[in-house]
Amino acid sequence: MQRDRTAILFGLGAVGLWSTVATAFKLALETLSPLELMWLASLVSWLLIGGLVTAQGLLGQALRGSWRTALWAGLMNPVAYYLVLFAAYDRLPGQEAMALNYTWALAMAFLAIPILGHRLTARDLLAGLIAYAGVWVIATRGAVLNVQFADGFGVTLALASTLLWALYWLLAARDPRPPLVAQWQNFSVAVPVMTVLMLLGPGFQWHGWEALGAGVYVGLFEMGIAFVLWQQAMLRTSRAARVSNLIFLSPPVSLLLLFFIVGEPILPSTLIGLMLILGGLALQQIQK
Repeated sequence: MQRDRTAILFGLGAVGLWSTVATAFKLALETLSPLELMWLASLVSWLLIGGLVTAQGLLGQALRGSWRTALWAGLMNPVAYYLVLFAAYDRLPGQEAMALNYTWALAMAFLAIPILGHRLTARDLLAGLIAYAGVWVIATRGAVLNVQFADGFGVTLALASTLLWALYWLLAARDPRPPLVAQWQNFSVAVPVMTVLMLLGPGFQWHGWEALGAGVYVGLFEMGIAFVLWQQAMLRTSRAARVSNLIFLSPPVSLLLLFFIVGEPILPSTLIGLMLILGGLALQQIQK
């Protein structure tokens, strides 16, 4: 019982941090490009997780092997996933990008059919229909019979990020590396790649202390500390659903933070679409 209580506390800590990232993304992208934000956040996260790996005596194991796995894994996550995700946040209101990103669990369920040989159930199909109806409401901003999207490319980027995230975790299902080692190796691949992209692209520019702080926050909390807290929660819980269901607390808190800090008016279409997405996810969780 005590371990479950501790797991819930760790899980709430992770969800609390993840609830702030939509706001952090929007504030950071006011001054940084998606590429600049990605480079800075990746560097900070690499240093943080490297410190944790060293403190736990895992550095030798991290340096020795599994770099072939780290190569494809690091290019997929964080490089491709976060570049696409940040680009979506750069084009869409934070509330829309955040809500659309929550469909990754459904994307994973559907991708698991061809990749892992899972069976598609009637409940999976119904959950997908409900959730992606919510995507349609958000993408059209409530004009569901109007095929003119407010920002079709931004919506495409947000949905593409869910596919990348789901595909990464499905392919990494048999990854034998300890989670912290895997995370540090992935960022060890990502940081040099992002540095080359920066040199070939915008170069390194100073955008002020606020931009630096926003990038450091994203690297510390979205990519770093939240991951560690969630890992600890999953290790301690006696039933994964107790912790995984906490993620449903994040969207409402994210909307409130975007409203009060960024000043985004909460669109009725976002509320309706988000309710449909969370309803589809809840239906999927009941099945599990």
